[in-house]
Amino acid sequence: MFKKFFVVLLSVFVFFNYSSISFSASGSSGGNDTNLYSDAEKFVKRAKKLEEKNKMDRAIKLYSKALKKLQKAYKTDKKNPDILNYLGFTLRKTGKLDEAEKYYLEGLKIKPDHNGINEYLGELYVKTNRLELAKERLSVLKNCNCEEYSELKEIIEKQ
Repeated sequence: MFKKFFVVLLSVFVFFNYSSISFSASGSSGGNDTNLYSDAEKFVKRAKKLEEKNKMDRAIKLYSKALKKLQKAYKTDKKNPDILNYLGFTLRKTGKLDEAEKYYLEGLKIKPDHNGINEYLGELYVKTNRLELAKERLSVLKNCNCEEYSELKEIIEKQ
């Protein structure tokens, strides 16, 4: 009796191990929205650090990698404001300002008080010489007591 139980238990263990190995080998485990988003987020954080060190070429390469991950995530989750925020952000950082603005605005339709989208859209407006629109984004952030407000305010004041 114990021997049969042990054989069944061992068989189940081997089956599940084999299944998870073949699943990850097929590349499917890295393809879900959460993994794509978190991978993209890691690329963005690394790119920001490179940007602070004025290593722009390397930063843009990482922003481009993040963008590819986010575009895949967006295909299956079009209503996630965080994905839309980082899509806008990476597009802006790679110089695609018109496209970036579209994603930011799409994200605001879903979550109008999203701190990140409001800050980054405000930065885009400053960059494209639309200060009044940037100030509108700042007013949305006014009561958030967050770093997004102070960062956008500083950028606007430098103009």
